[in-house]
Amino acid sequence: MALAAARLRAAGLRVTVQRMAVLAAVSEAAGHLDADALRERARRVTGGLSLQATYNVLRALTEAGLVRCTHIPGQPARYEIEHHDNHHHFVCLHCAAIRDVECTVGAAPCLEPRLPAEYDVQEAAVTFWGVCPDCRAGAG
Repeated sequence: MALAAARLRAAGLRVTVQRMAVLAAVSEAAGHLDADALRERARRVTGGLSLQATYNVLRALTEAGLVRCTHIPGQPARYEIEHHDNHHHFVCLHCAAIRDVECTVGAAPCLEPRLPAEYDVQEAAVTFWGVCPDCRAGAG
């Protein structure tokens, strides 16, 4: 929790038990968890935390650049620690597992769109869709 408190202070956020608990839950998560799963983990520390409070904390953490929110069509928003690496995602069409994929080409924003020079592209979000190895093994 001390690390979470230090990260909150460094980002200029007020340190609260709820923010520390949610940030620690995101940090300790293996994968991309939705708000409800993060709330359940954070409640182990806070004792009580509403889903709305969890969303409020996640919004503040995302706006502060500590957490990255990923929107996959047909799924709830997923959260992970922000590493500022502009990585992409692979989503399994069978089990909906999400896996990080390194930048597809070069440095951020990884892709070069054909836009007029006045546009300042800062990030590219690419989602690859397919079948993960576990689901492929189960189908064979």
